[in-house]
This record gives sequence, C-alpha cells and structure tokens, in this order.
Amino acid sequence: MRTQRQVVDYSLQKRALLREVYSGRVGTYEVCDASPYLKSAARFHGELTEERCPICRRENLTHVHYIYGDELKQSAGQARTKAELPVLAMTLREFQVYVVEVCRGCAWNHLVEQFLLGRDGLSAAGPDPQRGGAVAAGLPGTAGADPRADKRRREGRR
Repeated sequence: MRTQRQVVDYSLQKRALLREVYSGRVGTYEVCDASPYLKSAARFHGELTEERCPICRRENLTHVHYIYGDELKQSAGQARTKAELPVLAMTLREFQVYVVEVCRGCAWNHLVEQFLLGRDGLSAAGPDPQRGGAVAAGLPGTAGADPRADKRRREGRR
C-alpha cells in the first residue's frame, strides 16, 4: 500500500516461540489459544494464505487485519479485510494496523506485523503539490531549482 510506513515485523519473535514449542519447553496449549472472537474474525474478515500452520500442519493460516486509531472512534479494534484498508487509508489521516495469523483448526495465533496507514504518509512520502512540488518537499535531485538554497547547503557542509 502506498501510505504504509513504520512497519514492525514479528517473524523473529515467531521463530523463537516455535523453537520453544518444538523443543518441548512450551506446550501447544499455551500457543493455541485463539479467542472465539479472533477465530470468528478469521472466518469472516480474514485473508487465507498459502502458509501451513506451524503447529498442526493441517490447515492454511488466515491473516486478520485489526485497525486502531483516534479517528476511527467506534470502529477502533475492528477486523477489516485487506481490500478495505486502501479505502480507509485515503479517507483517514492515520491509523494503526495489526496483522494476526490464525489457524482456524488448532487455534494457533501470532502477531505477524504492525504498520501505520493513512493520508499523513502521502505528504511525507512525496512532493506536496500545494507547496511547490519536489522543491518544497526537499527531495534529493532538486538541486538547481533554487540557487539560494543550493548555496546555503554548500556553505553548511563546510
């Protein structure tokens, strides 16, 4: 998605937890504890993946996207489909997305990643057409557009 930023990936944490489970230090009952609400969200709002469950190895994992943010008001904490996220990203300034993988068979669940979405990412990611395009955004490769700014930059490096 175009406005996705501040991505946090939890794959290392997942790998460490699975290592504990496979070695027998952590029981499967401790990690296969998805709530009925999470399993229901996986059924109705989840996106099926090609990845098999690392615990039961029978079912494919489902990704559930939860959204949180001040502008969402009563919608905060709801599960949304992946297709709904770009629409929300263009209508809201900023909101947090948490992606949880769930096995609907054995109830394994783990946080996969979290990231920010929203219109605020557009102004930070590219030129602002209302303020003069690339020059106002301070993007590299805009040298020569404002000779005074170039001179100040050169003097600042000395």
